Amino acid sequence: MSTNQDKLWTASFINACIGNFLLFFAFYSLVPVFPIYLIEKYDASKTNVGLILSSYTLAALLIRPLAGFVLDLLYRKPLYLGAFFLFVITFVGYPLANAIGMFLFVRILHGFSFGFVTTAGNSVIVDIMPASRRGEGLGYFGIANTMAMSIGPMMGLYLHDIYNFDVVFYTAIGTGIIGFIFASSIKVENHSGENKHQPLAFDRFFLFKGFFAGICLMLMGIPYGMVITYIALYGKEIGITSSIGAFFTFMAIGLAMSRIFSGKMVDKGKMRLVISIGTFLAAISYFALSGIKIVENTTAIFILFYTISFFLGVGYGMLFPAYNALFVNLAPNNRRATASSTYMTSWDIGVGIGLVGGGVLADRFGGLKTSYFVGASAAVLSLLYFIKVAGPHFDKYKLR
Repeated sequence: MSTNQDKLWTASFINACIGNFLLFFAFYSLVPVFPIYLIEKYDASKTNVGLILSSYTLAALLIRPLAGFVLDLLYRKPLYLGAFFLFVITFVGYPLANAIGMFLFVRILHGFSFGFVTTAGNSVIVDIMPASRRGEGLGYFGIANTMAMSIGPMMGLYLHDIYNFDVVFYTAIGTGIIGFIFASSIKVENHSGENKHQPLAFDRFFLFKGFFAGICLMLMGIPYGMVITYIALYGKEIGITSSIGAFFTFMAIGLAMSRIFSGKMVDKGKMRLVISIGTFLAAISYFALSGIKIVENTTAIFILFYTISFFLGVGYGMLFPAYNALFVNLAPNNRRATASSTYMTSWDIGVGIGLVGGGVLADRFGGLKTSYFVGASAAVLSLLYFIKVAGPHFDKYKLR
């Protein structure tokens, strides 16, 4: 029987989910538009597109360890709101940038704010949910990201096709402002001061117990970074010239469906099974995506393209809440933000490698099909390493 202490759907939890959705909507609405924008406005190559866009991920990667340390030291909500506000305001810089160097500067600043606000948001949501329903709660919280992934890219591409790039940028700003309002209404207990008298050391910035799982998560981030950045360009390569945004929609449907049951499975102690199945589904999907041109029938390619996106969503929908809970369960309560930072840092490294590597491989080795084959191979390595090393390590060192 559930008690008040086990209540998940509080006003703060709902507002956090809405605020998170709007933040990620603003982010994802620009993801498929940026490569087109850089190519059309600055005549950038795929390699340069990957390098420029990956600066965002690199900046987020650099700030996350510091963010985790500061969030474990001070009151989290003001830091969360400050980073949220900076994230929204930075959108203004994109339409104002009149040179690729200025665009790069804005992109780096945006990455810093994104890295901090997402680390803070992940820490805050863990603080306001009951530990007994953590896997379930993280699953529902992640559905906010899923919905944003569904609507954001589709809306961004639609606005780009009907209007222009400026409309896409200003829509992201408006959405972010509304998200900030919802985030401001979250009530969080003050967890500051717990670490003030501990000595400053490197392990205050990184959860070493999460290192092995971090390798697995990094490997899964590589093909994911390739997909979210280059899928619109890949669609054109394989002859799909319209409804590219629907790829993200089907992916998001798969994400949402799997998050609902996978979070509950994690709470029942089946974390290793959830991660293994999710990784396997993602690997098979990437192999299918890389070889899709083997199918000669246009209609069959169209159907397979969106079927792949759905199963990618199912796979990652299982991975996200499971890995999130895994890192949190390896850390004491006063290092939750550091655990969240390590979880997201591992992911950022993989996505960053995918952003750069996907463009380089596509330019030099026969197109994006090569990039996705390499990404599929990375997923296989992740699965094998988790089964042999990271999974047993978690069982040995988990705290709850």
